[in-house]
Amino acid sequence: MKTVTSSKKEAVIIQTQKKSFWKTFVQQKYLYMMAVPFVILVIVFNYLPLWGWTMAFQNYKPGLSLFQQEWVGFEHFIELFSDDRFYRALRNTLAMSLLGLTIGFVMPIIFAVLLNEVRVNLFKRTVQTITYLPHFVSWVVVAGIVTKMLSTDGGVINDLLVGIGVVDKPFQFMAEGSYFWGIVVASDIWKEMGWNAIIFLAAMSGIDSQLYEAAKVDGAGRIRQIWHITLPGIRPTILVLLILNIGHLTSIGFEKQLLLGNNLVVDYAEVLDLYALNYGIGLGRFSYGTAIGIFNSVVSIILLFVANGIFKKYSNSSVM
Repeated sequence: MKTVTSSKKEAVIIQTQKKSFWKTFVQQKYLYMMAVPFVILVIVFNYLPLWGWTMAFQNYKPGLSLFQQEWVGFEHFIELFSDDRFYRALRNTLAMSLLGLTIGFVMPIIFAVLLNEVRVNLFKRTVQTITYLPHFVSWVVVAGIVTKMLSTDGGVINDLLVGIGVVDKPFQFMAEGSYFWGIVVASDIWKEMGWNAIIFLAAMSGIDSQLYEAAKVDGAGRIRQIWHITLPGIRPTILVLLILNIGHLTSIGFEKQLLLGNNLVVDYAEVLDLYALNYGIGLGRFSYGTAIGIFNSVVSIILLFVANGIFKKYSNSSVM
């Protein structure tokens, strides 16, 4: 009897939810209509291309139909996990990603907090404009600037180090693999720090000013106001961005590494995306390149769900 009653209650709840959904849909039909073009774009450019993943299980040859391709199962994945160069590319990817996550993620927060404490609006806006302008500069230009600054022939950094007596002769930064990760991360911070700080500044603008006034009455200085009001106020924003960044640990692109790297530092410069470009598209091994891409995507999804689950459990902040 209880089972029948509970089943009826569940049916009533489901029916009520359906009615409320359609009622909301009718009330907000224009908003749903506005969202339709974007949903179509997501489907076309993010979901339909997943059909191409079938190439990873074939010896794909352009010009042949799906049923004419030679199916090889997990052969390309076995080859991938047997290649020492793959593990080297994975090491480089994770190393630069973790450096970017720890340093490159923290620096915009610190910069935004310091900029938020500036009371002279003209100076604040000027600094903010100057710092986010590099975001709009192409990585081709940035790589040229960095290479020239670190050059042994008239490079600013070497001239400065020689001038103050730190080194006796110009040092070849771009020829030392052990310095490459730091150069890439530092270049990325310089280029993106101001731009990434904008979202934190926007989050700070939403903090109630009465909290700061109450803290001043209680005798709290600026440091305590930052620690007890500003940082807790932007905590949800920090956690959401951190979760998303963790999900992209293995997908850091290849532009920086391709433009700043050279044959002398290739063992430290080759990341997974560059590995897929060189061994997939470069050699015409499209199936092998697709297998690398699938590995990249699957790991990113796993990292995203794991990070989201951990933060949701312990901090009640998540993106899903």
